[in-house]
Amino acid sequence: MRVAIADYGAGNLRSLSSALVRAGADPVVTVDPAVVRDAPLALIAGVGHVESAALGLARHGLDDALRDRVAAERPVGGICVGLQLLFGPSEEGGTGLALLAGPVRRLRARRVPHIGWNTIAATRASALLDGVAGVDVYFAHSFAAEPDDPEVVTATTDHEGQIVAAVEHGPLAGVQFHPERSAAAGACVLENLLRWSRSA
Repeated sequence: MRVAIADYGAGNLRSLSSALVRAGADPVVTVDPAVVRDAPLALIAGVGHVESAALGLARHGLDDALRDRVAAERPVGGICVGLQLLFGPSEEGGTGLALLAGPVRRLRARRVPHIGWNTIAATRASALLDGVAGVDVYFAHSFAAEPDDPEVVTATTDHEGQIVAAVEHGPLAGVQFHPERSAAAGACVLENLLRWSRSA
């Protein structure tokens, strides 16, 4: 299954590509809007700064390609900064794609960034988290989405308070953690992502 990873010019996409291959996908990292628009699944992934990532997407027309996918009810996934880019204005600077309503805010914790293994708790049934709710996954972030609609949240984690760990809504899904760095649990999430995309 072809997976188009939107290349906004930052982030460690090689390890994600390798993990997707192990999950049974055929990933391609691309700046081509047609590839992003037409692939069975498009992903926004990586690390970095929301504003520079949003500008990187816009530079190549990938932002419009992703919006076109959502308008056509075709699946789009986000990982870490990619999840944050599904939302609107960020306290880090800039604005995401606003495909889901709500801001991205700096973590309200004494220990920022939130780096390392932490337990995710499901808040409702989730295609992506089937079989992994309640397990530890790997986080590395200083900001998190705060959705206007709590119903889009499928999991949270505790880092001196509850923060959003995963979302799903229509053709959109995202995780704040890094499945490519989360061992067996992360591999399961990527396999679930591929399965979800086939039915989204």
